Amino acid sequence: MSYVAEIQIKIRDLAALAAACRRIDAEFCEGQTTFAWYGRFVGDSTPPAGRNPRDYGQCTHAIRVPCARYEVGVVQALDGDGWDLLWDSYDAGGLAGKLGAKAERLVQAYGVEAARAEALRSGWACTEERQPDGTVLLHVNAGA
Repeated sequence: MSYVAEIQIKIRDLAALAAACRRIDAEFCEGQTTFAWYGRFVGDSTPPAGRNPRDYGQCTHAIRVPCARYEVGVVQALDGDGWDLLWDSYDAGGLAGKLGAKAERLVQAYGVEAARAEALRSGWACTEERQPDGTVLLHVNAGA
């Protein structure tokens, strides 16, 4: 079984993505050109819009999650602007259990790291505060 999908986020900063991976104990595999998934479509899902099914599993970089059989592929966005994340979220692959049903742990970590990087590039101070529900508040001080 496969449940292939595109994770709903646009990646524009690969360094922030690598930092997000470290934040959630995953590994950003720079230059890895394939990612592990079920390996074929079996009629229970279709490739994300605009993606050729023959190309699924190919990528420019990948994300490996400990104890998961499948990986996340980092692929050039169809519009050429940034990167998209592709994955197979079928339970047996182990990614959904580690990243969340819609990869929300990875999405949140990338958001925090991208915002932090932008604030630091602007010369601002950042602190973060983890909430009891697991969300992260990023405090940016432009006066620093």
